[in-house]
Amino acid sequence: MRQQHAPYGPYEKYVKRPLDIFLALLTLALFWWLYIAVALLVRINLGSPVIFTQERIGKEEKIFRIYKFRTMTDARDKDGKLLPDAQRMTRLGEILRSTSLDEIPQAFNILQGTCSWIGPRPLLASYLDKFDDTQRHRHDVRPGLIGFTKMGRHATSWEQQFEWDVWYAGHITFIEDVKIIFRAIPTILSGFITISSPDREEFTGSHGIKADKKDTANHTDKANSGDRTIPEKELYAAAQGEKK
Repeated sequence: MRQQHAPYGPYEKYVKRPLDIFLALLTLALFWWLYIAVALLVRINLGSPVIFTQERIGKEEKIFRIYKFRTMTDARDKDGKLLPDAQRMTRLGEILRSTSLDEIPQAFNILQGTCSWIGPRPLLASYLDKFDDTQRHRHDVRPGLIGFTKMGRHATSWEQQFEWDVWYAGHITFIEDVKIIFRAIPTILSGFITISSPDREEFTGSHGIKADKKDTANHTDKANSGDRTIPEKELYAAAQGEKK
């Protein structure tokens, strides 16, 4: 049985969720016109539906449907099978992804409580049985629109990403969330796509890789300033919700 996650502190326990709701409502109030504009562009260029939904892994490993603006056509081959993503991607879709505008409907996921603004990026439901016991602790908290990990389509390995995610799940603070937001700004402006992009190499499991890495004393945490290292015992303590 999975151990129940214990909030790291008052911010995670009392502030983070109300702040998520407030910021989501503020975003919709200020940028409703952007939602309408993007929706119209998608409808004109790609047709219906405007919103793309997909099953992802949420908090406590519950499956939910994530919302995004559609970026690809439904083009199929002669046998009726969908063509590869690269062949169905449109110029509008590339722009929406590079600017992360395809992600903004996730404000509704935040209002629903299936996502947070900051948290481990929600991955495909088909990955659920591929995580090892430690990696599964990334699901102790709500997934986020902005991830803790270094951003970019191929910024790091799956294993490093999950180590960062587990560390974050055990160390959620206001200061850390602010740092993540400021790290994300130049990445989004430079046109990188978040690390959980569906056209990234598929995660097939890392049980064997994790076993080979047990002799490694430290894990590099490049997401934090100063290239701080996370000792193995601290990573596992974070997974168990223990303060270090």
